[in-house]
Amino acid sequence: MNRAKASWLWGAVLSLVLLAGCGSENAAQTTEPDQNQKPAELVMATSKDIKDMNPHLYTGAMYAQGMVYESLVENTEEGIKPLLAESWEISKDGKVYTFHLRKNVKFHDGEPFNAEAVKKNIEAVQSNASKHSWIKLSTKIKSCNVLDEHTVELVLSEPYYPTLVELSMTRPYVFVSPKSFIDGETKNGIIGYNGTGPYKLTEHKEEQFAVFEANEQYWGGAPKIKKITAKVLPAGETTYLALQKGEVNFVFTDDRGANSLDVEAMNQLEQSGKYQIVRSQPMNTSFLAVNSSKAGSPVQDRAVREAIWHAVDRETISKQILGGTEPPAHTLFSSNVNYANVELTKREYDPEKAKQLLEQAGWVQEQENAVRKKNGAPLSMKLYYDVNSSAQKTQAEWMQDQLAKIGLQLELVGEESSSIANRRASGDYDLLFNQTWGLAYDPQSTIAAFTSKSSYYHTTSGIARADELYKKIEDVMVSTDEQARKSLYADILTIVHEEAVFVPLTNGSVTIVAPKDLQGISFKQTQYELPFERMNFAGK
Repeated sequence: MNRAKASWLWGAVLSLVLLAGCGSENAAQTTEPDQNQKPAELVMATSKDIKDMNPHLYTGAMYAQGMVYESLVENTEEGIKPLLAESWEISKDGKVYTFHLRKNVKFHDGEPFNAEAVKKNIEAVQSNASKHSWIKLSTKIKSCNVLDEHTVELVLSEPYYPTLVELSMTRPYVFVSPKSFIDGETKNGIIGYNGTGPYKLTEHKEEQFAVFEANEQYWGGAPKIKKITAKVLPAGETTYLALQKGEVNFVFTDDRGANSLDVEAMNQLEQSGKYQIVRSQPMNTSFLAVNSSKAGSPVQDRAVREAIWHAVDRETISKQILGGTEPPAHTLFSSNVNYANVELTKREYDPEKAKQLLEQAGWVQEQENAVRKKNGAPLSMKLYYDVNSSAQKTQAEWMQDQLAKIGLQLELVGEESSSIANRRASGDYDLLFNQTWGLAYDPQSTIAAFTSKSSYYHTTSGIARADELYKKIEDVMVSTDEQARKSLYADILTIVHEEAVFVPLTNGSVTIVAPKDLQGISFKQTQYELPFERMNFAGK
């Protein structure tokens, strides 16, 4: 592998988790394990600290929060299933949800999980409403009422069909022991990270490591992996060498962002015979968000947006840049997303079609290789990418070259992800990289974000049918009729597809590199976490 190729391949994937061999009593050590002994402890390496584990806020690592805290219900491939609630009923008008809670469940600090704890947690989330405006359920809850020790009632202001889906998310509607609250609240912090989940957080040294130990009283049965240590370590080549030497033995990545294992390296590990590679079904779609509302920008012109779509070669991005780990995407959502299996016109890679669209729209190229102009204004714009993502940078450079061939000048700007999020909220961009929320959240969460000024409002508000789009989004969220929802979602997806405001690139999935003898590997309906409690080593 040449040096240039390696420099970007190390960034083809997002968050990774590395697990080391057994026998490490000190979470900070990286001593080489006995190769003849089965690991009893998982040691996860991540480039970022777990940070604040308060699940009612948003700075903590989701994989870690998913190990410690639980929700009332669980989102599975087969639909919503019981978790802390054993069963539930929904009133005929769709406004009242009655949950019958699992009995004999305790928080990690020994406090009982009951209806009063549910009420206190939901009220704590609701008291910080501005923080949770992204989740529409937070705007619909009127009250949470205790009916008896193990029965709780959630009352909404109006029907909201994604209620159970949003209650199943990793945050914010998960449960912390009320003894961990500060003055009856969680918005200003908590004094202990005590959930009901399969693992307890027992030690944390900021920017060094966090230790999770099995909850032996877990209502679902004690996990077989008894200790998981999350270590903050550099990624890239260091990760690969650590796997080679047996210092770590597991990699969990969602195929996104700055931290990675080279695809070629993963294949070499598999070929060694010591490791297996497991990939999930498509979880999300990466895309270019195009700001249809930016005054004076060429991307206000629908023909320009369509031309960009036709000029981007997704097959090459998939095969050459991402090593075949992410298939090309031609629509905002993959067909396995609920309500998203909709007939939409496929825009193939076709540079000549792109040129034709631009010519017809008045974007003239005065000479070969020149930047096109319309009424004296150049066909020029900026694309913002995550400066810590080599994969995004490489894709941006590839697109810059492709778009230059149709007379479009693309300036590339690398920034921190937080700065890009601020641009998305303020509308100060032409194009930027982003991705859908994923299976556990979609289509409703990504689509609800079309109307949010902190998300995709600037992407969608400049299109001719914006008002119609927003009305349909409002209607679909309160519809109680399944066929009506299907029709409304089809209309919503058709509008944004025809307007070309989200240019799809590839479908991402979760990739695991694990020892051959690790069993019970599976996935959740989210790219952010794994069900570690289901894993065990053969013979253990």
